[in-house]
Amino acid sequence: MNRQRPAAEPASSSAQARSGRSRDSTIDERILTAARRQLSVLGFEGMSIASVAQEAGTTRQALYRRWADKAQLACDAVAAISEERGGSGAPQDPFDALVAELTDFQRGVSRPGRLSLVGTMLQETTGPEVLERYRATVIHPRRQRLAAVLRAAQQLGMIDADADLTVAVTMCTGNWYGRALAGEPIPEDWPRRTAALVWRALGGRPRP
Repeated sequence: MNRQRPAAEPASSSAQARSGRSRDSTIDERILTAARRQLSVLGFEGMSIASVAQEAGTTRQALYRRWADKAQLACDAVAAISEERGGSGAPQDPFDALVAELTDFQRGVSRPGRLSLVGTMLQETTGPEVLERYRATVIHPRRQRLAAVLRAAQQLGMIDADADLTVAVTMCTGNWYGRALAGEPIPEDWPRRTAALVWRALGGRPRP
């Protein structure tokens, strides 16, 4: 006669713990957030692996398992900015697309610590690889999108065929930095006002 075997007891929490700890899925983002904040406040030279790890609530060993050195961490911290872009696609009309692009720029650069991060990139002590990563992931894509919008307007005959688009692209975002450095408040309608000014400077008809 076969006896029924007693049901196995559920594994205890201590046994589960011995089988291996679950990976903290938030640690990478905490580290990158701390690194961006320190880059903005302290600059590249002032940021350290130890202080980033402490602020992120982890250890230096855990950080070094993910990034080999401070330069690599800083590169990934600034590269993550490009993933924060909002919007669901540019409008078909070039002028509206220009306004949308400038609205997205203003939203990004107005976030806490973002303007300070721009200053960090201009410091001589910032590693060249960090600066290049910032340019490649943040600055160049923005300028390329602005240039593409203006080229589309040019091809449609909406602005002058010989308009200097290189200067125009710099005008689009440069006046925001100028106002910010001068301590002037940025008006809510800055994107449309700037787009209208650049549009007319390139020979476009005034837009409502």
